[in-house]
Amino acid sequence: MLGAYRSRKAEKKAKKAAERDKFTREMEEFSLSVLGKPLGVPGSLGEKEKWWCKHYEWLQGLGYLLRARYAPGWTPSWQGTSKYWFECEDGVIPMAPQVLDATRLSDGKPVTLKIISKSRHPLEVEIGRFFSGEPLASDPANHCVPIFDVFKVPDDDDLMIIVMPALLLFYRPPFDTFGEVVECIRQLLEGLQFMHKHYVAHRDCMDLNIMTDGTVMFPEPYHPSRPRMRLDMRGYARHFTRTQRPPKYYFIDFGISCRFDPSNGPPLEVPIRGGDKTVPELQDCSHEPRDPFPTDIYFLGNAFREHFTATNHGFEFLEQFVLEMIQTDLSKRPTADELVSRFEIIRKGLSSWKLRSRVIPKHSDIVEHLTRAPAHWARRIGFVAKGVSPLPSS
Repeated sequence: MLGAYRSRKAEKKAKKAAERDKFTREMEEFSLSVLGKPLGVPGSLGEKEKWWCKHYEWLQGLGYLLRARYAPGWTPSWQGTSKYWFECEDGVIPMAPQVLDATRLSDGKPVTLKIISKSRHPLEVEIGRFFSGEPLASDPANHCVPIFDVFKVPDDDDLMIIVMPALLLFYRPPFDTFGEVVECIRQLLEGLQFMHKHYVAHRDCMDLNIMTDGTVMFPEPYHPSRPRMRLDMRGYARHFTRTQRPPKYYFIDFGISCRFDPSNGPPLEVPIRGGDKTVPELQDCSHEPRDPFPTDIYFLGNAFREHFTATNHGFEFLEQFVLEMIQTDLSKRPTADELVSRFEIIRKGLSSWKLRSRVIPKHSDIVEHLTRAPAHWARRIGFVAKGVSPLPSS
C-alpha cells in the first residue's frame, strides 16, 4: 500500500515537471516569435516591461496601481524557494507588452492600461473618446470599449495611455449554450451597426479585438494574463455561465479605424491590413480607395466562422448567414443593417430547446462529453424551473 502511494506521488511529481518543461518551451517559442529574441532568465522582466517599471510611481500618483512585478525594487517571490516562476503571481508575463492590467485605487476596480503612439495611431484616442462621450456612451447599442481616462506620458510627447475596463477575449470562458452564442452574435451585430451608423469603420474587428466583461462572470478576481487562474495564482478561478451572469461584449483597438464625414459622399479609404490576413480584397495589395464597411463585415463573419460554425456541432442555422458575410465579392456582402434584420429572423426561428442545448466542440471526445453533460443538464433543468430565459440579457 505504501509502495502504491509512493508510486502515485512520483507519477504526480513527474507529470508536474513535464508540464513545467512544456510551459517553458512554449514561452521560449512565444518570446522568439513575438519578441524576436530568447526569453532569457525565466520569469525576468522583458525590455518592454521595464517601461512600466519606470512609470510605476507616476501611474500610482494618477490613481492606478500596477502589480508587484513592476514595483521599484521588485524581488521575485520564487527567488530562494522551491517554487517555479510561472506558478507565482509575479512571474506571469503579459502577452502584449503595450497593454497591462492595473487596479484603480479609488474603488479597487481592475482596469487595463494601453500605451498608444499618436504618430502611429493618430485617431485611436479621438475615436475612443467619441464613443465614450455622451449621449453615445449611454446608448445600449454602443459596444465600443469605454475609455475611463487618457493621460499624456510626461517623458515622451508621442505617447499616451488610455484606461479601459478589464476585459476577456469574447470566447472565454467557453460558451455553454446556443442561446449564449446567439446573444453574443446579436450584441456584436448591434455594435457593428452602431459604429457604421456613426460613420466609423473599425477596419480590424477580428476575433482578438472582440472582448467581454469577465468581471460579471467571475465571482472572484481572475489573473488578467492567465484568466483560468485566480489572481493570486493559487488555484483555478471559478466562473458562472453567461446564462447565469449575462455579460456585455465590446469592440476594442481603434488603432487603424477611421471616421467619415457623410457630407463628403460615400466612405472611401486606402485598404490597410488588420490582424485577419484572409480578407479577399486585401490580397492584391491594391492602394485603390474602397468602402471599408464591407471589410468590417468580413472580419466579424470570419470570427463567427472560426469560433462557431466551423468548430462546433449544431450551427447549421448560422452557416448561410456567415457565408454571406465572408463572400469574396465585397459588393454582395450584406450591410450591418441588413444583418441585424436577418439575424433577428433567425433568432426568432430557434426553439427554446435549441437555445438551451449545449454547445459541443467538434474536437471534444466522449469522456469530455460525459463529464460536462450532467452539469449542463442540472443547470438546464434549474433554469427551466425558475423561468430563466434561454437568451441571456446583459
